[in-house]
Amino acid sequence: MTTPQQPSRDRLGERLAAGPVVCGEGYLFELERRGYLQAGAFVPEVVLEHPEEVAALHRQFVHAGSDVVEAFTYYAHREKLRVIGKDGILEPLNKQALEIAREVADSTGTLLAGNICNTGVYDPADPASHDAVREMFTEQVGWAAQAGADYVIGETFRYLGEARIALEVIRETGLPSVILLVAGQEPVTRDGVSITEACRELAARGADVVGLNCVRGPATMLPLLGPIAAAVDVPVAALPVPYRTTDDQPTFHALRDPVPAPLPQELPFPTALDPFTCHRYEIADFTRRARAAGVQYFGLCCGAAPHHLRAMAETLGRTPPASRYSPDMSKHVYLGADEKLRAANQEFRKVL
Repeated sequence: MTTPQQPSRDRLGERLAAGPVVCGEGYLFELERRGYLQAGAFVPEVVLEHPEEVAALHRQFVHAGSDVVEAFTYYAHREKLRVIGKDGILEPLNKQALEIAREVADSTGTLLAGNICNTGVYDPADPASHDAVREMFTEQVGWAAQAGADYVIGETFRYLGEARIALEVIRETGLPSVILLVAGQEPVTRDGVSITEACRELAARGADVVGLNCVRGPATMLPLLGPIAAAVDVPVAALPVPYRTTDDQPTFHALRDPVPAPLPQELPFPTALDPFTCHRYEIADFTRRARAAGVQYFGLCCGAAPHHLRAMAETLGRTPPASRYSPDMSKHVYLGADEKLRAANQEFRKVL
């Protein structure tokens, strides 16, 4: 690995010491919805093909309240690129994603985070797969360090063993780490460890922040957060997907739409989840409850949009630039109460 550019100080730690940190995520789904990324492989070729769209979304998340610009290198690892037959764009894609994020972070005074994620390669019983995963993480984390990242996020890990490797690689650079696990239909990793115990181990091994991201919505992630906070002595992270998961359907993969409609593979995931989307007030409620449970590092994952993030930031007492446009219904033609409104229109509200 090339000698990394060390950060002058632990800016993530400083931000956490001052209060909760908000990290905007959800680039895959949002850029797919906008027509710049293909659902399925979900490889972020948009970084090279339409860098202006990636930069714009970074800025929109910061405008909405994100303290962090996370380089869009999720699923930009060697295995994903092998699957789509584009191994040759690995390094330019990662470096350009980091450059785009760096420019936005510098211009907005926010933190820059590198990103690595689940590989689809890790097999607990196959040591060769462990070496392959380590190699993939080493090259991506190395590029993040060279770009001057303030910290690195390792996320969406279903295997504790894979998360361990991610943590080890990040720690080798001296950068702070945020390590996030997935709680599937049962709150147990694929290698058989409870989510709480897995977070406890990762904290003991030196992770700066531990917690959960993706797959579960606010309602089904929330019950897992208090036990994690009670088990660790580092900040806890919570980044749910903004979908209405339930006890019977605890993940967004498990959601089933009761309204008959022709769907690919008969599943709403990933391109027909619209009917299950949380509104901003549900995100605000989750934020309050998660804060009470001990969460210090907040965000939203696949499906998030800037208005969700603004609701989260405002609930934490922030006034991001987007708050200039937060709802004020007092002057609505029918629903408002301002004295300058016409009474006849306010009466008409009864039959809207």
